Amino acid sequence: MKIKIGIIGFGRMGRMYLQALQNDGQWDVAYICDTDPEARKAAASLSPESCITPNEDDVFNDPDVQVVGLYALADSRYEQIKRAIAAGKHVMAEKPIAVSVEKEKELVNLAKESGLLCTVNLYLRNSWYHKAIKDFIHEGEIGELAILRVCHMTPGLVPGEGHEYEGPAFHDCGMHYVDITRWHAESEYKTWHAQGVRMWSYKDPWWLQCHGTFENGVVFDITQGFVYGQLSKDQTHNSYIDVIGTKGIARMTHDFKTAVVELRGVTRTERIEKPFGGKNLDVLCHRFAESLLKGVRNPHLPIFRDSTIASEYAWKFLDDSYCHDLPCIGSLQTLEEIRERRRHMKDGYGLLHHNK
Repeated sequence: MKIKIGIIGFGRMGRMYLQALQNDGQWDVAYICDTDPEARKAAASLSPESCITPNEDDVFNDPDVQVVGLYALADSRYEQIKRAIAAGKHVMAEKPIAVSVEKEKELVNLAKESGLLCTVNLYLRNSWYHKAIKDFIHEGEIGELAILRVCHMTPGLVPGEGHEYEGPAFHDCGMHYVDITRWHAESEYKTWHAQGVRMWSYKDPWWLQCHGTFENGVVFDITQGFVYGQLSKDQTHNSYIDVIGTKGIARMTHDFKTAVVELRGVTRTERIEKPFGGKNLDVLCHRFAESLLKGVRNPHLPIFRDSTIASEYAWKFLDDSYCHDLPCIGSLQTLEEIRERRRHMKDGYGLLHHNK
């Protein structure tokens, strides 16, 4: 028996989820809902067996739909999650689960009380490379965990490209790195100091670096920004995690195609090179389906609380950056040049889907 799911939101992420669900084999995509006629046209082509609709009521009111997948923008998720839980449906959502921490915390309590299976896409937790590093730490190969350094800089989404409800870059994207740093530390954030830059003189910082400590004494620094060579002839990026212990280290770099993990511990040195895995939606969808079919939640599935903590601290770090010197570098004219370039790019970092 396949699990019936209704997809709400068929933009870039909705299409990626559809492919993962179709490839998994445990899912029946019963509905695809989107208010955009062009998105519905694409859905009909990619999933002709699904009911394509502009009305999300069709998804919530069908008693045979067991799961709703919420892949539209963040401003819609609060009400949609409430409706799904009220209808007794399990939830697989994108992050953040609402546009404010207060509403996110409300949904955390609602999901907990419902007993339904609710998860959110914190994709780094589903990656093979972070699992390899975490296993290495737990084996004692690096001694005591002391320092976590995370960096993710690309020429990705710029202000005005449609993710305003998800917040500035450090919240929209950076909350993934806030989450994975906490996941490795296995502790809660204690102290922090953030420095940002208002790149191109935009009103919000589009690059931010935050360092601080966890309650267990582990030190962290996180750097994130979609500012890395936006107008360079040939674009590149810089993404890594560096885990430092009292005896050894573990680190990872990737080029969005291949990830390389280097493990240098007290008893072994190892280099692992495997496909990057993208958003790892195949892992998320498979773990979710198995949890439902077995009636036991996979412990690797994030809960709403994980997403809410990541969201809350991403906002706190952003807020802290406003308390310090926040220089404006560059001009809005340069920002418009970047936007114009990205409007016409066919291959680039974080390009949003445009319906043809």
